[in-house]
Amino acid sequence: MIERINDYLKEVEAFSSTSSQEIEAFRVSFAGKKGILNDLFASFREVPAEEKKAYGQQLNKLKEAVAEKIKELQSQTQSSAGINKISDPTRTAFPIQSGNRHPLSVVKNRIVDIFTQIGFSISEGPEIEDDWHNFTALNLPEHHPARDMQDTFFIQTDPDILLRTHTSSVQVRHMETHQPPIRTISPGRVFRNEAISSRAHCIFHQVEGLYIAKDVSFADLKQTLKYFTEALFGNSKIRLRPSYFPFTEPSAEVDIYWGLETEIDYRITKGTGWLEIMGCGMVDPNVLKNCGIDPEVYSGFAFGMGIERIAMLLYQVSDIRLFFENDVRFLKQFKPTL
Repeated sequence: MIERINDYLKEVEAFSSTSSQEIEAFRVSFAGKKGILNDLFASFREVPAEEKKAYGQQLNKLKEAVAEKIKELQSQTQSSAGINKISDPTRTAFPIQSGNRHPLSVVKNRIVDIFTQIGFSISEGPEIEDDWHNFTALNLPEHHPARDMQDTFFIQTDPDILLRTHTSSVQVRHMETHQPPIRTISPGRVFRNEAISSRAHCIFHQVEGLYIAKDVSFADLKQTLKYFTEALFGNSKIRLRPSYFPFTEPSAEVDIYWGLETEIDYRITKGTGWLEIMGCGMVDPNVLKNCGIDPEVYSGFAFGMGIERIAMLLYQVSDIRLFFENDVRFLKQFKPTL
């Protein structure tokens, strides 16, 4: 029986073909379900005990020879048909494009980088807040009319628990656990119960900044914001318009001069050349007192901006909803550098 296996080995070594049909017939003949190899393995029980070792070795040798021959001939056939053999077996079958960071993450990281370069730390806090940290400590006592501007999501089972409407709550928590000087920014998600339009969304992102120390003035605030706008937009021309926020006094809206060079510039600035980008002001003494900081010794400023707003300006995106639809065609346009 070993001589029979040796004859098959010679047959395998001698076989050669460029026809895929002949190669397949060879494979079925030797390695098919009813092929020669299966018959030989089935005959193993009939081999005398003293010959089993030699028989098994030759049979395994035949099995390996058949597998190598099939692989060799199929590879040659594919190459001749124009299918190149991949030299690196770890390569993917199809090219896979590398992904990009989400544009909101790109903008957030850029804003954080700018402020950390001038000594601001990063503080974080819970997205599910209590009334004290989200409203009362920020000079918004119960029944304050400005609460109606927040469009808050309250937890029905506990009216004192809500989804935070701004990251100012993180600043309150930071002031409660740290003593001045304090220089921190608080990026994160916030929630507003607003109708979804091209300029509104229920979930959006903010970055708020806080600086508390001795003898901090409004001039310090303006210089900080001028540095930021120049670093992010390449434009240091800003203006501050009087405004109202319950937790700052005085308060201001910050505009940058966008220009009137294109039709889009006229449209987004309504023909003025100016664009609003954030709110700011000097921290109200009552807020400092609520957080355990003596307003007679310390003063400070705060500012806050919507990341979506900044991203829409930088990338000229007209509809905020595009940031949340996860359309790959939209997202792949953005690169991690600004």
